[in-house]
Amino acid sequence: MELEFKGACREVGRSAVLVDEKVMMDYGVSPGEHIKYPVNGSRPQAILVSHAHIDHSGAVPNLMDLEPDVFMTPPTFDLSHMLAQDTLRIAEREGEMPAYDSIELSKFAHNTKQIDTGVPFHTHGYDVEFLDAGHIPGASSIHLTDKDNRSLFYTGDINTADTRLVPGAVDFPDSDILITESTYFGDEHPPRKEVENQFIDSVMDTLDIGGTVIVPAFAIGRTQEILMLLDAHGIRAYVDGMGVRAYKLMTKHPEYIRNPTHLKRAFDNSIAVKGRKRDSVRLESSVIVTTAGMLNGGPVLYYISKKFKDPKSKIILTGYQVEGTNGRMAMDNGIIENDGVIQHLKPKIEQYDFSAHSGDKELKEMVKDFCDRGTEHVFTMHGDNCEGFADWINEEVGVKAFAPEIGERFSV
Repeated sequence: MELEFKGACREVGRSAVLVDEKVMMDYGVSPGEHIKYPVNGSRPQAILVSHAHIDHSGAVPNLMDLEPDVFMTPPTFDLSHMLAQDTLRIAEREGEMPAYDSIELSKFAHNTKQIDTGVPFHTHGYDVEFLDAGHIPGASSIHLTDKDNRSLFYTGDINTADTRLVPGAVDFPDSDILITESTYFGDEHPPRKEVENQFIDSVMDTLDIGGTVIVPAFAIGRTQEILMLLDAHGIRAYVDGMGVRAYKLMTKHPEYIRNPTHLKRAFDNSIAVKGRKRDSVRLESSVIVTTAGMLNGGPVLYYISKKFKDPKSKIILTGYQVEGTNGRMAMDNGIIENDGVIQHLKPKIEQYDFSAHSGDKELKEMVKDFCDRGTEHVFTMHGDNCEGFADWINEEVGVKAFAPEIGERFSV
């Protein structure tokens, strides 16, 4: 197989791997002040999308002039199409040049074939199967086999542990080649129950003194999980932003949800807020779960503008904060840029590890398992220390491992 790494190399974001110049696995963007796209020059005949987050799906409509066949799970299609519509709407509103237009977005919908996990299919000379990856509803790893029976397993974003929202990934197939994410190599996640308890204690402490808890959350996955956690402890929250629409799409696919009954109850018990009604939201002793998860745009900036001088309140971050985002600036320096104005944040800023990715131990166990069953080459990507992970695999597992650079090609 010929592999070309178009993005997410020694970085988090813009995932894209091209196989034999025919099949593209993911085609995302990197968020931040300046959006980064995969390196150019690709003309794939087929695109396989692991999941809906924009760092894996966000640039797929840009390839529709090639008329490729596009494959993804049903939840991934619904959620990625929602995000693509929103991206286009924001670009048009702000007068920016979008990466695609409404015609290309329509082609994206028309060209996409929705395939459930566990259902083998064939495209352009390859046998393919999506396998549950944990992470978010619909997320899948990709198992691809060529005509010479050479096989590749691409993890995408993977989590082998259960969360409140989705079950963890299990039962990996044998594969000659492994391409794995490396997001949390070197970092262990604390026990989930411990994180949940600390989060709830922090929320309750703030409510008790009359403060407001603002929880910036990714629309897909994190908003739903946080609402389920709050509901499990009898805390009724406001919910604002695209997470509500994402929830409604998830309800179409209950088989991809660990506990759809609890998810429904959590949203039934919350208070959904739309733009015109934000002024009616109670801003004392309240919890507001809202997008965007990295504080770059979205309703969260409205709520922060109301509470950024209030030391009794809190901003609780629940996800990874990419370098250059408002969320990272808030963590590092206690400031954000809000509608062109630098705001110094008086609320306490906390971060809790609700990661939907495997931690260091789980990543190492997964790689060892693959290699014990015959994997010959491992490629590490989508992380801040991909080189370290590759070195560990070479030294501790004894299998050839590489941390590709952007645009690098390999023949394996």
